[in-house]
Amino acid sequence: MIAFLAQILLPFLVVVAGAHDFFTLRIPNWLNALIALAFFPLALVTGMPVEAMLWHCLVAAVILVIGFGLFSGGFIGGGDAKLLAAAGLWFGWPAVGPFLIFTAIAGGVLALFFQVWSMLKVEQEVREIGWARRLLSFKADLPYGIAIAAGGILAFPGTWWMPFPP
Repeated sequence: MIAFLAQILLPFLVVVAGAHDFFTLRIPNWLNALIALAFFPLALVTGMPVEAMLWHCLVAAVILVIGFGLFSGGFIGGGDAKLLAAAGLWFGWPAVGPFLIFTAIAGGVLALFFQVWSMLKVEQEVREIGWARRLLSFKADLPYGIAIAAGGILAFPGTWWMPFPP
């Protein structure tokens, strides 16, 4: 049962976070905290070595610092930065590399999708003479939690959690 929980909890929670971000453009702090805090008891009961746990914590701290740099530059939201760090805690080193690469690729695909969707919507509004209103109210919000969820799901099979049961 513990092995099953260790294998499904992070993927389930990042999908919930991605869906929440899609519908509200927000990722709640309680969800990021749940993702981060659930790591520790599962790491202990599955027998993760203390040294590995420390590497996982270091990875999460580095991602959090970089994430808040991206947030302060206006590239991602604060919830996205916290979700990246919370999920990064589960990946650790070296599995965080594929997670970040898959997340970046999924983010690019997501941005392209939203750009095409926006262009189609603008074209429809131009025909309805609503283009000026659309142009003046343009808001470039991108639910990056979807990309983080996709990156997490794609990279999760290469983590420490997947060889269970031992």
